[in-house]
Amino acid sequence: MRILVAEDEIDLAEALKMMLEMQKYSVEVVHDGADALFYAESTPYDLILLDVMMPKKSGVEVVRELRAGGNT
Repeated sequence: MRILVAEDEIDLAEALKMMLEMQKYSVEVVHDGADALFYAESTPYDLILLDVMMPKKSGVEVVRELRAGGNT
């Protein structure tokens, strides 16, 4: 299972990544909403964990743009 973690607090993002990888998930981490949107549109993920308040784009904006583009 591929998971994208979008979290601007680096320590929290790395802790989430470590815990998910311990459960044998494939995890990629980004630290702002613009990167989250780029990765989500470029790569198929089974799950995307989005922080609501991130630099460049909020998690809510990322979801809106993904849905507008036909990604659910």
